[in-house]
Amino acid sequence: MSAGTPYVDVDGTLELSTDPARLDRALIHEFLSGQSYWATGVPRAVIERAIEHSLCFGVYRDGTQVAFARVVTDRATFAYLSDVFVQPADRGAGIGKWMLGSILRHPDLQGLRRFILATRDAHELYARFGFAPLANPARFLERFTPDLYAGR
Repeated sequence: MSAGTPYVDVDGTLELSTDPARLDRALIHEFLSGQSYWATGVPRAVIERAIEHSLCFGVYRDGTQVAFARVVTDRATFAYLSDVFVQPADRGAGIGKWMLGSILRHPDLQGLRRFILATRDAHELYARFGFAPLANPARFLERFTPDLYAGR
C-alpha cells in the first residue's frame, strides 16, 4: 500500500479511513482526556504528536467521526493497538467489532510477529479476534507513570 494512499473500508453507512486529514482531533482529545480511563487529562499537544506518529483509524457515519483507534507499529514485526473508542451514543451497534476487524485487515498490519494491546474491561471483545493474555508476562517490562497528566 502506498504511504500516501489512505486505507478505506466501508460497511453500509460506516466508513473507516486512515486519512489523517479527516480525523476530528478535537473530538479525539475531548474523549481521551475527559472520558477515557487510560488518558485522563492528556494534553492536546500529546494527542497531536501521538496521531502524527501512529497509524490512525477514524470511523465515520455521514461524515461525522463516531470511533477512533491508533496503532503504533513498525509495519513489519510489531504493533500496539491503543486509544480505541466508540462515541457513547454509537455504542452497542457493532461499530467496535467492525472497526477492529477492519484494522486487522489493513495491509500494513499483516505478517506481524506480535500485536499487543492493554485493556481494563474489553477482554471478551479482543479474544474474538485472537488476542489472549501474555503467554509469558515475566518477559515484559514497563515504565509506567500513571499520574503524568495530572495537574496539566
